[in-house]
Amino acid sequence: MMLVLGIESSCDETGVALVEAAGIAVPRLLSHALHSQIDMHQAYGGVVPELASRDHIRRVLPLATRVLADAGRRLPEVDVVAYTRGPGLAGALLVGAGVACALGAALGKPVLGVHHLEGHLLSPFLSADPPGFPFVALLVSGGHTQLMRVEGVGRYQLLGETIDDAAGEAFDKSAKLLGLGYPGGPALSRLAEQGDAQAFKLPRPLLHSGDLDFSFAGLKTAVLTQARKLGEGLPARKADLAASTEAAIVEVLLRKSLAALQETGLQRLVVAGGVGANRRLREQLDAACARLGVRVHYPELALCTDNGAMIAMAAAMRLAAGAQQASTDYAFDVKPRWPLHEIVAA
Repeated sequence: MMLVLGIESSCDETGVALVEAAGIAVPRLLSHALHSQIDMHQAYGGVVPELASRDHIRRVLPLATRVLADAGRRLPEVDVVAYTRGPGLAGALLVGAGVACALGAALGKPVLGVHHLEGHLLSPFLSADPPGFPFVALLVSGGHTQLMRVEGVGRYQLLGETIDDAAGEAFDKSAKLLGLGYPGGPALSRLAEQGDAQAFKLPRPLLHSGDLDFSFAGLKTAVLTQARKLGEGLPARKADLAASTEAAIVEVLLRKSLAALQETGLQRLVVAGGVGANRRLREQLDAACARLGVRVHYPELALCTDNGAMIAMAAAMRLAAGAQQASTDYAFDVKPRWPLHEIVAA
């Protein structure tokens, strides 16, 4: 048995978790705890990096103490300390990396830096219905929108990605144009439930491009143009515009995902990342995949956002697959920009 303590601090959520791994079996989540900084950043309309870093410092050790207590384990029992090495906010990443390496050095246990997006990619393995390899993965997390072919842990082929704004950014920026609060994506989705998705004809960028790349910057501009046209009439039509915006984003994600399945010939789709919690996206993917006889897998809703469980899980799976070795060299660095396809099996 191997106990992995995972620490996530890439942006505005501090997450800590403990997983238990045994051989090649899927690791088991023992406990996890999460602190969101949403309330703190709301006053500024977005994440303030310095405030985020300072809050991670305050939260990470109390969360680790809680996780160990909830699991009925003691700190010396931990075999590996994993942390998010990147991508993310440099200062926030340094907090998690520093704490993880300090814990490892104090315990005499190895540490492992994990790719944040790989954590999201493997997070559905924490669900009650874990996927099997190979599969197509739709990663829709914050500033990232990518389609990957996944043959195994560390064996990733990039099929397509956004060339400008990601889907999450399109949600957040459109929400800001509509005067909605932070975080914008969930606020826009809630408002969209009250609106007519057919009310406004908004563009579906790159929908017929013939490749698997994405582009959402033009959609954001179209939302701005429409909001300006409405002028003083915007408040009365805000729900309709929100619904039309959500429908455009979801259609692009849906159609590109189905195209990736057709291109690869695979029969399994994994959807991971914060946008993967969107109700409309899940409903449409479920319906389309059911018609095609394709299995679709999601992380549990509570694990769609950034969390320590996905970091501990990814570390345990990489170690079990022999894709990486933990290290007792406690010098560390972070990688605020780190393409996922650079992570390959050893």
